[in-house]
Amino acid sequence: MDQAKFVAIMPRISADLVDYISMQQNIGEEEALQKLYASVLYSELEKEDTKLWHYSTPMLYQMFLQGEKAGKLEYPDV
Repeated sequence: MDQAKFVAIMPRISADLVDYISMQQNIGEEEALQKLYASVLYSELEKEDTKLWHYSTPMLYQMFLQGEKAGKLEYPDV
């Protein structure tokens, strides 16, 4: 995917993930946003070449949790 398309879809992916984190953890969107932006997952998600944007929101959330717990990401076999 070219960089322009990637930049265009990142806000949607982030918004979906923030909503999901907020719902799953019963926290406000602002707190969920701060948690996402500070996460190991987000630092990798920002890189188009990782292809994390291919994963579903629930899968990204599981990776988010794993990153919080372990401080690193393991890419799922899908």
